[in-house]
Amino acid sequence: MPEHVLVVEDEAILGVMLEDALEAAGVKQVEICSTTDLALEALRRKQPDAIVLDVHLADRDDGWAIAELVKALGPDSPRIIFSTGQPKDIPEHIAEMGSILEKPYDPAVLVDVLCQPEKRGMISRLRGALRPG
Repeated sequence: MPEHVLVVEDEAILGVMLEDALEAAGVKQVEICSTTDLALEALRRKQPDAIVLDVHLADRDDGWAIAELVKALGPDSPRIIFSTGQPKDIPEHIAEMGSILEKPYDPAVLVDVLCQPEKRGMISRLRGALRPG
């Protein structure tokens, strides 16, 4: 279970439900941001271990732009979990960056996803294979 999870979610009730479920599962720090700007500020302060990212925020309809920025940080970038009511809206190359949870979902599903090993893309697997052990 990650120690620090950033939840980018503009639905306040869902945000609180996710926070409660994550804390109950043992996440030490859960930070909730309701806008893209607040999420970017949080990322500047401290890189989380995982990001739960609503792709349709009130201030932007392309929340996956945050995922693109985060993945540019390199192989040690946070794990990304997309949260959306319209998974087909996420471009395919973006969807490959993380798991997708379709709203509405039970917060326990998020906890289950975070407990599973992260799926790594081909580039990450190749990079890992080429690194000296």
